[in-house]
Amino acid sequence: MAIFEAVHGSAPDIAGKGIANPTAIILSGAMMLDYLGEKERAERIRKAVLKTIEGQSILTADMGGTATTKEFTEAIINNL
Repeated sequence: MAIFEAVHGSAPDIAGKGIANPTAIILSGAMMLDYLGEKERAERIRKAVLKTIEGQSILTADMGGTATTKEFTEAIINNL
């Protein structure tokens, strides 16, 4: 048995505002894919996240940017 989660607080102060950084939950999904033997797919996700962050043009506020959760997630998807 395995459990995959983004470990952090509930952050009620930002709930529903679209400003959360989704990196931890996305990488948790990649860890789950690794566990399930989907190594190539997991690596593609990790590379897309890294490419997005290294590009520095679409970042959430906690990383010094202005992107919303949706915009940052879409950037990762576009980098897949």
